[in-house]
Amino acid sequence: MLNDWLAWALPYAGIFTAAIIEGEIAYIAAAALVAEGRLSWLPVVVAGALGASTGDQAYFYVFRGRLPRWVSRYPALERKAAPLISRVQRHDALMVLLIRFAPGLRIALAAACAWVNVAPLKFSALSLVSAFAWAGALLLLVGWLGPTYLARYGLGGWRSEEHTSELQSRFGIS
Repeated sequence: MLNDWLAWALPYAGIFTAAIIEGEIAYIAAAALVAEGRLSWLPVVVAGALGASTGDQAYFYVFRGRLPRWVSRYPALERKAAPLISRVQRHDALMVLLIRFAPGLRIALAAACAWVNVAPLKFSALSLVSAFAWAGALLLLVGWLGPTYLARYGLGGWRSEEHTSELQSRFGIS
């Protein structure tokens, strides 16, 4: 019984962990496995969103209170960061919500939010909302709309046997 539960939970734990560290690539692979019927959509969304939010919050809390002192030692860096900091001060809620949807700016936006002292509860709550929106949107695009439209145009997409086997081996799914 425990082995069955572990076998079921392990892929979702992998999705959670991958979303903390990087996010998009592993989550898209998981969404493709949902399209194949190999994973359940709800645990994929929950694991991906909680992992993504955990990763974003980790950067925010690590930088909180420390970043302004550190950056003040480097005037050139402080000048270059000023436009981003100014924008985050004016639109802090929007910037937190955008973290999930701005690949490449995830750490910079979380750091900027920490720098301008976005309230921790506000950051955490908005990060969770954003992460669930991100997870749902990607799953909708990759897991459902993608296969539907690819099939409509005669393309098998990631539903082909070789792609499925590769994803299964990476996630340890039989």
